[in-house]
Amino acid sequence: MEHRFISVHYQLYSVKDGERTLEEQTIREKPFQFISGFGVSLEALENQILPLEKGSEFDFTLTPAEAFGEYEPQGVHKLEREVFTVNGKFDSENIYQGAIITLCDSEDHHFPARVVKLEADGVTVDTNHPMAGKTLNFTGEMIENRPATEAEINSLIKQMTGGCGGCGKHCGDGEGCGEGCCGEGDCNEDKHCGHCH
Repeated sequence: MEHRFISVHYQLYSVKDGERTLEEQTIREKPFQFISGFGVSLEALENQILPLEKGSEFDFTLTPAEAFGEYEPQGVHKLEREVFTVNGKFDSENIYQGAIITLCDSEDHHFPARVVKLEADGVTVDTNHPMAGKTLNFTGEMIENRPATEAEINSLIKQMTGGCGGCGKHCGDGEGCGEGCCGEGDCNEDKHCGHCH
């Protein structure tokens, strides 16, 4: 399979009862760029835009099943506050309502979660994707669509296997990425990482 370097300028809307709400968008000077076939973007998104030539415009809609899946109530969990302690103190700097944090499961898989509620006896988190259960409409323009170079592919593979310990986030100002992230020794024993938010 040929891996392609894709650069698109887009607007993403959620659609409910025929009404569209803008969720995110790129600016033309900073388009969304990725290499196809590595799971960096939604498979259904790639299938829609890969055939397009440079300069082509697109407007398509994905069902929740094609996008980020249905919203699963069992994805909401209440965890003990001790899970979020660093050096014996609750990590109030990073753990607050609405914060997106990175958690680790018992098999050391990293996944994002949103803090829903803080209570005296625990922290409620939602592991559903923020777009779960939503019908999504993508509009935009293909800026570039060409075969990816070997150097671009190798760089992506390095990022996916070595950068940031698998959490997908930059630490601090981005310097020394991989030394201060989940999986690199900074998780406490409860597997909550205070550096990947």
